[in-house]
Amino acid sequence: MQFRISDTFTDSLARLTAEEQKAVKITAFDLQQNPASPGLKFHRIEKSKDKHFWSVRVGADLRLIVHKTENSFLLCFVAHHDRAYDWAERRRLETHPNTGAAQWVKVRDRGVEQPTTGTPKLAAKPAQPARRLLFATLADDTLLAFGVPPDWLADVKQADEDALLALAEHLPAEAAEALLELATGGKPQPVVGTGAAKPTDPFSHPDAQRRFRLMSGVEELEQALSAPWERWTIFLHPAQQQWMQRDFSGPARVSGSAGTGKTIVALHRAVHLARQNPDARVWLTTFSQPLANALRNRMNCLISHQPRLAERLEVVDMHGMGLRLMDRLRERSQPKPRLATPPDVMAAVEAALAERRAKQPDALLARFTSRFVLGEWSDVVDAWQLQRWEDYRDVKRLGRKTRLSEPQRQALWAVFEAVQVRLDAAGLTTAARLFTTLASKLAQLKNPPFDFVVVDEAQDLSVSELRMLAAMSGVDLEGVGSPRPNSLFFAGDLGQRIFQLPFSWKSLGVEVRGRARTLHINYRTSHQIRQQADRLLGPEVSDLDGNTESRKGTVSVFNGPSPVIHVFNHEAEEVQAVADWLGQLTTQGFAPHELAVIVRSEAQQPRARAALEMADLPHCVLDEYVETAPGKVSLCTMHLAKGLEFRAVAVMACDDQVLPLQSRIESVMDESDLEEVYNTERHLLYVACTRARDRLMISCVKPGSEFLDDLRMD
Repeated sequence: MQFRISDTFTDSLARLTAEEQKAVKITAFDLQQNPASPGLKFHRIEKSKDKHFWSVRVGADLRLIVHKTENSFLLCFVAHHDRAYDWAERRRLETHPNTGAAQWVKVRDRGVEQPTTGTPKLAAKPAQPARRLLFATLADDTLLAFGVPPDWLADVKQADEDALLALAEHLPAEAAEALLELATGGKPQPVVGTGAAKPTDPFSHPDAQRRFRLMSGVEELEQALSAPWERWTIFLHPAQQQWMQRDFSGPARVSGSAGTGKTIVALHRAVHLARQNPDARVWLTTFSQPLANALRNRMNCLISHQPRLAERLEVVDMHGMGLRLMDRLRERSQPKPRLATPPDVMAAVEAALAERRAKQPDALLARFTSRFVLGEWSDVVDAWQLQRWEDYRDVKRLGRKTRLSEPQRQALWAVFEAVQVRLDAAGLTTAARLFTTLASKLAQLKNPPFDFVVVDEAQDLSVSELRMLAAMSGVDLEGVGSPRPNSLFFAGDLGQRIFQLPFSWKSLGVEVRGRARTLHINYRTSHQIRQQADRLLGPEVSDLDGNTESRKGTVSVFNGPSPVIHVFNHEAEEVQAVADWLGQLTTQGFAPHELAVIVRSEAQQPRARAALEMADLPHCVLDEYVETAPGKVSLCTMHLAKGLEFRAVAVMACDDQVLPLQSRIESVMDESDLEEVYNTERHLLYVACTRARDRLMISCVKPGSEFLDDLRMD
């Protein structure tokens, strides 16, 4: 007998208290060992339309709903008695007649549950003249091919724009996603397995595997029950699968707003390349070590029990791999590189600037603050590895809009030369210098260390990092040459660029035009959170090469409570309110590790820590090396929240002069540079808000950030 668990079971398990979860897990392990154990109390659910539903007693009031046949035993749902029975009485487990996929179908003859977000009931109504029915003209066979259950065809044909999201909540995910894509102008592909090709085992269908997982032993069941569903189920939508499997003549990029599955596409792309090329080495990378570790955990779930495949798949962050490659390629007589930290660079800039002013006390340097000089060094001189005065004199300074005369540039160049001398004397190198050196070495290699590279969060690649990747794929330092087919694949979102100034990829030999696609179905963030967060950004975002990412038509596949925005008179009021909000969530079944408190910078962390302590919640402060921890609420800055996700997020201290950060505004020497500051600060708040899946609270002390006015719905 095959033993499976459903995503509906793990979702319902997460809503229980810790003690209740412990009891349920013990029962689940007992059921796996012996589903017919006489010590377990089974009761058939007589009112259910599916005769295979049974209830298993867990405690005084807890009931575990199972679906059992001669060949299959499935853990379906767990809750207190009445809610558990109600769930089973409203559902059937069916094999879709067209696609062949096993799916949950809500029983239509009992009516549809009232949506919890204020959307209208889904009773079938005659078409009204003012309503624009979205799918009324589609044939039944077309809707069935998208995975719509036969019982729901009438409701789908009566759906208008207002009812679509509510309807989507009652349909299997593959059907909901196809309808949402149709409604926004897309052309979804029929579900895999439709017609003659449908599988003999309904649980083996790709869409069934996103709902049901086969447990091969106690160890696998323990892993599944100790981690969220997303940690061990990595599903790829058929529309994404086509893009992931495609052969590309050059570099390719998949983009999309937060939650649209870019990371999942990147994961599957890396595995696909390794499988299709048995002798190749594949590198999956991102910008930070914690995110790389998270990718590695997901990768392990995806390729479990395939050790030979894992041997050829490296999941390492950009800096970690850069240091490793440099150590391998450097001359033995050369010392190992030591990367300069931001404080190291700032100290070198301040010392060089002070020294130069003492030697040449003229007006040319007097107007430049140390922050401006640091930005000019980091974003222009170091980023592009300018080695000569002539290079700096003629550079376009992309992203740096403050105009500089030639005498001003010459005065600054003397400072930059002194900065480099100080770093060299300390035995330090910058990341930009490391990757540029690597690019030079890799361009000379006949066989690169990796045949294929897949990059997640690619919008924050630096100039030198992209130059190194280009060299690994067959492009020289001048951007001349053609990257090998399929050698570079990028996943990212221009709207989440928070670390790097924009620059032209094409100038470095990496051209993605014609090989770029934007995803529009949001799987992670509720409609309400996504809709408000999107107000922070424009409808389109473009890079310097003319590639445009459109946010028009992006839809979420589920509803949730609207985000709450609170403005307080004093910090103490804000701390108390956030503590109360977090406490309410824990009483509703939210686990500590599913919660996060995010602030703009370290300066606001004491307020967040005070709220967590008042709520009596264990927490961990994330940094470049510390990751999320089981049983603890995460506290982090907006920069470090990048790439993470939580069920609920509180974004605190969104005060005036915090967003946008006053020190950044004060460092601007020309009003034309303010646009870039405001853009990146907006992106930061967007990143913070879209870390939330179900619940979002945004708070500040008067006067609040001007960005909050944009977030509010009219």
